Amino acid sequence: MDTPETYDVTKFDRPSVTADIVIFTISDEQLKVLLIKRKKWPYQDMWAIPGGFAKMDESLEETAYRELAEETNVTQQQVYLEQLYTFGDPGRDPRTRVVTVAYFALVSADQLSPRAADDAADVGWFSVYHLPPLAFDHAKILDYALTRLRYKLEYTAVGFQLLPDLFTLRELQDVYEIVLGTKLDKGNFRSKLRKTEVVEMVEGRRSTGGRPAQLYRFREDAVAEVKARRLFP
Repeated sequence: MDTPETYDVTKFDRPSVTADIVIFTISDEQLKVLLIKRKKWPYQDMWAIPGGFAKMDESLEETAYRELAEETNVTQQQVYLEQLYTFGDPGRDPRTRVVTVAYFALVSADQLSPRAADDAADVGWFSVYHLPPLAFDHAKILDYALTRLRYKLEYTAVGFQLLPDLFTLRELQDVYEIVLGTKLDKGNFRSKLRKTEVVEMVEGRRSTGGRPAQLYRFREDAVAEVKARRLFP
């Protein structure tokens, strides 16, 4: 019978664990993802999702935030992360047996100005529909993240996280159309939006090239998990 004194820590294999972070934004009327260019083997000079190995004394979330700061200069205060999925195919990393816990986040484009830090050769935003060849199994991770994002639009107000604090209804509908990859009927969308009561009108208008449009914001006291469900067509 094992005891703290007799337990042999080498008795079992010890795979490495990493955290990878998928960050989405909307820019230039496109859904984009933040990628870094790798400096070292393996996959040197290829684009990848930001991430890295977990340390023994930190949580996976702490690993995610640390790697994000080291590779892109994006800090914990600038972005909210949510755990996405665990990817553990034995051959996914040529260095050793590596299990990765993927995270994803949604940010308004005006909140971040990422730049390559010490652990990356370059950093940039890429359209999710026009990606460069990706390192490891990151194409698979991104595909899963995009599917999750579209699914979350069905039952949460997640789309608001891709907008500035104040927005027009046209901008809100644009977010849904860009993420879903389909056009939505304007009247039907706004009718459903009014019933959800997840937005409220604020003072001010924004010039959109024609008649200035009314500004809105997300109601923080709205029950997003229930009410936003009816936004989805």
